Amino acid sequence: MITPLEHLSRNGRLDKFFIDGQWVEPRGTAEGVVVNPATEEVVARFPLGNSADVDAAVSAARRAFATWSRTKPEYRAGLLDRLQALLEARNELLAQCLSLEMGAAISYARTAQVPLAIAHVRVARDVLTTFPFVEQRGHTAVTHEPIGVCALITPWNWPLYQITAKVAPALAAGCTVVLKPSELSPLDALLFAEAIEEAGFPAGVFNLVNGDGPCVGGGLASHADVDMISITGSTRAGIAVAQAAAPTVKRV
Repeated sequence: MITPLEHLSRNGRLDKFFIDGQWVEPRGTAEGVVVNPATEEVVARFPLGNSADVDAAVSAARRAFATWSRTKPEYRAGLLDRLQALLEARNELLAQCLSLEMGAAISYARTAQVPLAIAHVRVARDVLTTFPFVEQRGHTAVTHEPIGVCALITPWNWPLYQITAKVAPALAAGCTVVLKPSELSPLDALLFAEAIEEAGFPAGVFNLVNGDGPCVGGGLASHADVDMISITGSTRAGIAVAQAAAPTVKRV
């Protein structure tokens, strides 16, 4: 079986970001490394984004929001169905990837980390088909609308689970997304972006920029065109994000 690194290298994903429906060259030259916790060996090198990459991803998400937010729930549900099927087809590749980059036992990755991550996509799809986007409360109609561009920051542990827990509900609601996975375990996010692309989500609806917290995470938190930011991480990182987000009064 092909390894995750072989797969990403052969498809030209390892040194790219996914922005506006395309695998693009990073703007900067900074580099990060992936260390296998079991052997303490460097197993991969990958680019770290900068402010220009953040701007490009947020701009793509902002443009896509104008049309994506108006799509029918049935259309979004169909795309989530396809995404679920594609992730299920990649179960072993994703499990091997998680074991390599963050040290999960391969049996646990196969039976828990990947299946539970995929379950988030299924649940988001199921909720979407029954959610009352317009509610009648007496003489008042309440309309639930997508908040806008969501910046999503995920941790190194349970990385794919955290990605789907944040991305799937956001897409189901009609929001567009910029994902920044942990720089310690970025490889599964590249495989996830491949599945998003293959599922047929429109350009700009989902964007991926790898990078560190101060530059990419901070850039997303302070960006005027980001409407909401979600972070799972340390208390220190959460404080930094909340402080950076405050001047633009975005939801945290």
